[in-house]
Amino acid sequence: MNSNDMMAEIRDANLSYLMLAQQMIRADRATAIFRLGISQSVADLLAGLSNPQLLKLASSNMMLARFRFEDSTILGMLTNYNKERSLAQSHAAILMAGQPVEDVR
Repeated sequence: MNSNDMMAEIRDANLSYLMLAQQMIRADRATAIFRLGISQSVADLLAGLSNPQLLKLASSNMMLARFRFEDSTILGMLTNYNKERSLAQSHAAILMAGQPVEDVR
């Protein structure tokens, strides 16, 4: 994959993420904040972006979404396909709820 192709893929992923995040925030703010792992101030900022602003932000040269599962315990719970899958997912959600949210600095 050449550099131009990679940048186009990053832009597409960013735009999809931003549009989904904005829809989630507008539909159910509290749930979106929890599921996206963002702060109120970031939610306010995302909810207020216009379409041209979304496109400009999506065209950044870096991924806007980041991998949230830095804790191997949580990642293991979510990838463990056993009989108690729903219990593992619930436990992982409880552990993630205790993690700090991302904030604009």
